[in-house]
Amino acid sequence: MHTIRRTTILADTDLLERVDRLARTERTTKTAIIVAALEAYLAARESRQTLAFVGVGRSSHGRLSLDGRTIARRELGRREGNGGTPSGLPSGTARGPAREGG
Repeated sequence: MHTIRRTTILADTDLLERVDRLARTERTTKTAIIVAALEAYLAARESRQTLAFVGVGRSSHGRLSLDGRTIARRELGRREGNGGTPSGLPSGTARGPAREGG
């Protein structure tokens, strides 16, 4: 059973007028419009989770650090929907695995 609570928001007059117009056009309530917008906003934010591990770096076992960077790149690409080229990583990280010793 869901509990419903009342809240008050402060928003720009123009934004609230747009909500009013949409509610009239869609023959629904302002509450339904605002709840749907909040659900969509939160769903988009929640889908951008961080990676489940931290500290991928160089390893004395050579392949482990390369594999870790490859996995991180692939996972970030899936989450950002850009085919494996993550943004926001330190310079040089998104170009491909670095060669050991070079």
